[in-house]
Amino acid sequence: MATQECSIHPQALIEPGVELGVGVEVGPFSVIETGARIGDGCRIASHVLIKSAARLGKECRVFKGAVVGTEPQDLKFGNEVTELIVGDRTTIREFATLNRGTAHGHNRTTVGSDCLLMAYSHVAHDCIVGNSVILANCVTMAGHVTIGDFVNISGMTAIHQFVRIGCYAYIGGLSRINQDVPPYALISGIPPLYYGPNSIGLRRHGFSADLILMIKRAYSYIYKSGLNLTQAIDAIKSELEPTDEVKVILDFIAKSERGLSSRAATE
Repeated sequence: MATQECSIHPQALIEPGVELGVGVEVGPFSVIETGARIGDGCRIASHVLIKSAARLGKECRVFKGAVVGTEPQDLKFGNEVTELIVGDRTTIREFATLNRGTAHGHNRTTVGSDCLLMAYSHVAHDCIVGNSVILANCVTMAGHVTIGDFVNISGMTAIHQFVRIGCYAYIGGLSRINQDVPPYALISGIPPLYYGPNSIGLRRHGFSADLILMIKRAYSYIYKSGLNLTQAIDAIKSELEPTDEVKVILDFIAKSERGLSSRAATE
């Protein structure tokens, strides 16, 4: 355990064999188990539990009561060696829970860089969370969920196992997500309905008005044309310019196993 330039409260428990980077801060009554790796500049508040499977990148913040790297809530788990990996500059707020992976999944759960996991959010075993993702308070995901970059999920949303959420999507609060959410889309409700492209989020990330219009046109074939999905895809390929964004949408749909929410909010 390297403690160079670290600030460890005397009432914190850092077990032998923990890898601490430079400038790490650990508050009182926090426990970091043997085998955990904490990157440079991480700030761990009080009453945090970081298990041996946890790997935190640089400059992460973990707030009071968070539990990071615990065993999966999966009856098939056989105490195999797996990991929970968190990227750089990610914030884990109060009482969030992050479980490690399983051998029948990816052997790891991963959370990217520059993410914000708000209070009481839950990242289950074998989930893959991209970069710059926001999980609001009490977002709960089951195992094997995949979330793309720059996704924003509002509070108290529940996500079914094996669901995929495409990049730049926005999900409204109190939603129940049991099918794939395509990239750039705004989805909300029970059942989840399509409300159009995530225009505000896309503008904030530098998408031009023309690109947003192209995305809107692509989804109009899928959600508002009356065509079935195969026909809608054929229409997109024949009628729209094959921009990178259109290719992302088509590739996402081609790999979908759970299907997409099939209704638009205006229906």
